[in-house]
Amino acid sequence: MIDWNDVIRFASGENPKPPTRVEMTDQKWKELLTPDSYFVTRQKGTERAHSSEMCSLFEPGRYKCICCGTALFDASEKFASKSGWPSFTQPVAIENIAHKRDKGYGMERIEVLCNVCDAHLGHVFPDGPAPSGLRYCINAVALEQINE
Repeated sequence: MIDWNDVIRFASGENPKPPTRVEMTDQKWKELLTPDSYFVTRQKGTERAHSSEMCSLFEPGRYKCICCGTALFDASEKFASKSGWPSFTQPVAIENIAHKRDKGYGMERIEVLCNVCDAHLGHVFPDGPAPSGLRYCINAVALEQINE
């Protein structure tokens, strides 16, 4: 289980090596993604809070990257944060997620990216439930839920 100290270490340039890499041209991403998913994942956008039913759905399964299909989060780690975005306490595998310092908009946060294709997913905060204390706050349009 990773904790906030691990997140800070990863964001300082020590992200795990990805299991594989997926790289495409910007034009190819535009062809494959919806405009909303492209805006969030490739242009580091954010969807409106409470704009997806995914926040309130807790069926068993996995959440994959909408861009490359990499497994990112498991439904067993999902919780009702009331933030307006799907929230998780842990990724499926630490090598599937990258963490990066984000100093945009006059604040410092930790950005969460798919470590395989560099898709922007959201941010992670140290205000989640025990035992990790993490809240991965993820844009729903960056995810695809797969019921397994």
